[in-house]
Amino acid sequence: MEVLLLLLLAVVVVAVPICIVILLVGQSGLKARVAQLELGQLAAQTRVVAARADQRPSVGVTAKQPVMPVDAAPSGPLAEAEPVAKAPAGAQMEAPDAPVVAASRIPPPDQNRALVMRKDLGAALINWLARNWVYAISAMSLALAGVFLVQYGAERGLLSPAVRVVMAILLGAVLIGAGEWLRRRHGDGEAVATAFLPSVFSGAGLVSIFAGILAARQMYGLIGPEPAFAGLLFTAVLAVVLGWFYGPLLAAVGLLGAAAAPFLVGGGAPGIWLYGYFGLIAATGLAVDAVRRWAWVSVLALALGYAGGYLMLLDGLGTPGWAGLLTALALLAVALPVLRLIPDHQGPSVLQSLWTTGPQRWPPFPVRIAAGAGAVSALGLVALAGNTPAEGLLMYGALTLLALAYLLWADRAPGLADLALLPAMAFLARLFVDAVSYWQLSVDFAGQAVAFRVPEAAAPLTVTILLGMAALISAASALRALRAGPFSLAFGLGAVLVAPVVAAELELLWNPSPVLGAYPWALHVMALAAAMVALALRFAQVDGEDRRRVAYATLSALSLIALALFLLTTRSALTLSLGVLVVVAAGLDRRFRLPEMGLFIQIGVAVLGYRLLADPGVGWAMEASLGAVIVAFVGVIAALVAALWLLSPLDRRLPVGVLESAIAGFSAVFANVLISRWLLPPGAVGTLETHYGVTLNALPWLVLLVMQVYRAGLGGPLRWFRLGVAAVAGLLAAAGLLIAVFPMNPLFARYPDVPGALVRGPLVLDSLALAYAVPGMLLVFGAWRVGSLPRGLRLGFYGAGAALVALYIGLEIR
Repeated sequence: MEVLLLLLLAVVVVAVPICIVILLVGQSGLKARVAQLELGQLAAQTRVVAARADQRPSVGVTAKQPVMPVDAAPSGPLAEAEPVAKAPAGAQMEAPDAPVVAASRIPPPDQNRALVMRKDLGAALINWLARNWVYAISAMSLALAGVFLVQYGAERGLLSPAVRVVMAILLGAVLIGAGEWLRRRHGDGEAVATAFLPSVFSGAGLVSIFAGILAARQMYGLIGPEPAFAGLLFTAVLAVVLGWFYGPLLAAVGLLGAAAAPFLVGGGAPGIWLYGYFGLIAATGLAVDAVRRWAWVSVLALALGYAGGYLMLLDGLGTPGWAGLLTALALLAVALPVLRLIPDHQGPSVLQSLWTTGPQRWPPFPVRIAAGAGAVSALGLVALAGNTPAEGLLMYGALTLLALAYLLWADRAPGLADLALLPAMAFLARLFVDAVSYWQLSVDFAGQAVAFRVPEAAAPLTVTILLGMAALISAASALRALRAGPFSLAFGLGAVLVAPVVAAELELLWNPSPVLGAYPWALHVMALAAAMVALALRFAQVDGEDRRRVAYATLSALSLIALALFLLTTRSALTLSLGVLVVVAAGLDRRFRLPEMGLFIQIGVAVLGYRLLADPGVGWAMEASLGAVIVAFVGVIAALVAALWLLSPLDRRLPVGVLESAIAGFSAVFANVLISRWLLPPGAVGTLETHYGVTLNALPWLVLLVMQVYRAGLGGPLRWFRLGVAAVAGLLAAAGLLIAVFPMNPLFARYPDVPGALVRGPLVLDSLALAYAVPGMLLVFGAWRVGSLPRGLRLGFYGAGAALVALYIGLEIR
């Protein structure tokens, strides 16, 4: 009884679409006759026109005229190939010996426009479904027939598992055979009576074979993963071959059905090999589209590959397989659309297209699909946390592999020249996210600090491996940079930036010193600095008079040396070493005319200002030994004077202005520190106990305000940043001076318990002068010297400075 029910169900499922097919085929004769009549009428009209023009009349389509068969041109609502002239259905019958135009000769579409995300394609799809919904329903019914065959048999216990699988595969073979017979007999174009039917049958047959193989492996365990994957690969190859001859309906049915098959078949726990299955689906669609040039098929194939793999990840298949699939899909999107083992995508690249200032140029579609897949894969590898430290390292390895592939494997593809930026930026982003999100890799690394490790246990290699991966990316960028080409400067920037930025990010976020030790970690940084020096020498050999890449590599090396000194030296020694690096940068600029060194000088001066004012800053200067303070301040000021002298013959307005303001500002801070150490009692720094103590704490911020306003007036890319720093410093300085003027004013306050809290020093040159006259004159001097001040701010400086000087005079008389 159950067997009869199963057979009845199979008959119903298969018979309904077949009956529809029979009805449609039955109308083929009528449609063919109508097409022949239309062709005859067209030929007659042509002869009449030719006769009127006194020309030889045409006899219509002959066997000597090449005719594009309808099944060789793109068809369906979403065909992306250029329109081709198609004769009516009867034309091909009259010219049976006409040469067939191969599918590979289909011209590509116009690339200077959107190819997939277009409103007209959506409207065309809706209109096509409205006219041809019966084909979509038939394809769905036939595609599900094989799935239901094994699924219902499993639920009812009918037939043996092997028989169910064989029946599903045989049903698929029969459907493919029927579709091929219809295509060869009647064609597959829209103008023939059997339009889309070959695609319906063949697409459903492919889905049935996919479902049968999946059931044999996943549901019944009849075969191992290797035979299963071999069978799926064979079916995918068959789908590619069929896709070269059929319309886009076959591609859509085959891809959607194959992607849905694992979820419809069900069965036991899914295996990691299913990641490879969804990669195979994406490869199939990309291979079909590489010949037929429908564009949307590639997008659909990649979307199904990514979506299916992500669903497998949610189902618990593990992160290593998902990382492998993300990497494989990005590489498949490079190789398959151009059908080249070595990519040769022509430009423009995506960034070139975005930066084009003339007529808008779109990248070719293979470039777009590769860029889109690369972006999705890079984003996926950044967002994937990993359950173990090894899995976390695997994500960084996958990003490194993608970067190396774009840089070395695709070195002959100018259209892909900018894609290496995606995994490189993703590498940096993942380092940040890993640290701030406390993912397993960073937490495990921090937990192996020297203080927590077992005695004599070796330090982990995590940071060494990460820095080594970044060095590989920089080395690959350097190889590309050493080749002549339009992107050599950009690749040179990548070579000198990726690894040093990773080193700086590791220092700031991962704090390797407690784990590795300060000296071993500094050796890592110095090894990288040595590599940058070698790269600078190599650039100097090949670049001739163009020293930009030499400057970039030198700046990178100097920055890494500064980082290593920061790890090893004391506070005063580090400050001095940074001053020496500024002198070296100025000397290199004078010797080789490298204006890029001005950027390093500005950064170096900013870092020196941070160290002298904030960390360790004025607090350290008030408490450290006087000799160390003098060495630090005098050494830095002398270094800046030397750098200013080296730059004086050159036209370096911005660096010179920065050096001048820094010399003046650091000298004022140094004088302020000496006076504070003389006047304030030990431990009084940072307190608000006296009028001159408050002003001494406010003066460095006032000096910083004047310095930053002066530097902002010089222009440059950091202008708004400097204005922001100046605004913050001005608020802090104003707060301190207001406290000195009102609550701490000797007219209003008395300090009987604080020794020397009232006015100290000789007449005129006393603490009142320090508290009010010095900041007042500094404001007046700043308003006079800084020519870029707005008129309102200049008047404010003059007014505040004059008020403070007047207060000093009044209090001095009092």
